Amino acid sequence: MKLLLVFSTPSGGMETLNRIRSRALAASGVDCHVLYTNEGSGLQNAPGATVLVYRETADILELIRREGYDMIVVCSHVVLLEQIRLSGYAGRLVFEVQGLGTPQQAEEFLRNYGSVLRFCADGLLYPVTGHLQAMFGGAYPELPQFCFDDPLDTDSFGYSRFPVVPYPILGWIGRIEPNKNWRELAAIAEALVPAFPQLALWMFEDASLYDPVERQSFDQWRQTSPVAGRLTLRSNVPHSQMADYLSLIGDSGGLLVSCSIREGFGYAVAEALLCRCPVLATDSGGVARFISPGQTGELYPLGDIGAAAAGAYRLMQDVAYRESIRVQGERHIRERFSAAAYVAHFRAMLQAMQAVQPKRP
Repeated sequence: MKLLLVFSTPSGGMETLNRIRSRALAASGVDCHVLYTNEGSGLQNAPGATVLVYRETADILELIRREGYDMIVVCSHVVLLEQIRLSGYAGRLVFEVQGLGTPQQAEEFLRNYGSVLRFCADGLLYPVTGHLQAMFGGAYPELPQFCFDDPLDTDSFGYSRFPVVPYPILGWIGRIEPNKNWRELAAIAEALVPAFPQLALWMFEDASLYDPVERQSFDQWRQTSPVAGRLTLRSNVPHSQMADYLSLIGDSGGLLVSCSIREGFGYAVAEALLCRCPVLATDSGGVARFISPGQTGELYPLGDIGAAAAGAYRLMQDVAYRESIRVQGERHIRERFSAAAYVAHFRAMLQAMQAVQPKRP
């Protein structure tokens, strides 16, 4: 079986997903290639896998003709999905969604591209996330659909012990764009400062990917807010080092905050738990797979800064509760989200798709 995984830019959760699953699938006997249509910071994490970058559609279609892939999984790039189908590709073509941004963006996607998926896709793939299951299950009942959890690298990514820093750290991982909701993090930090005067703020981003309007507002906040003086901003940290930073945040008495409006899977949350870093998150969809309130983390209603601050305060102040969350959170991720489990689900999808007749243009 020869497989191609396609996405636009190697960054964030999609780079993590493709890196983990391509190596795991290859180890199981699937000849797996990863194709990106843009360069990106995540390429620094790529050794050990077949990772290609082609910008031009003609080059991509020539690659597909030359390599003879049995199945192609295209994530989010619906225009390229259509181009591949119209080129005469005779294999199975699966459209993957890991997240579609805000609910408004998801609705716009269906309005603009619903007919393309019906015409071009032989199947749909998405993680176990309520809003994605409801949206695609209702819109495309005629298409084979595959829904299972994404994998984590539970073997080599995890907690490490370092000297404990003498102040609590509030962490955040994401892009400066509306869905990741950095403004809410700033408000939560401001609410916590009176109780934790030494509070530090660590933000991790990919500085090459952002919304221009949000970046302008963020830069203005950095120049004018007293809380911004507590900020350390890091960009394009190699993935192998993120486990160390998350371990440091967890041991500091701090936590990771995820303020997203919508998440398909939420790798930052899952990886934080794997590194024994407590998490406070909005109930944004996929994170509910990781966080059981009061057991593996804390959830708060989007926009409710008071509830968010109260949840963070409990995680930071109640030592016994915090340690219970850290232990149970790590255990939950290790038991439920291994690469081996993902490969079993993915290979079952490959087998099921053999019975599906590919669409013809």
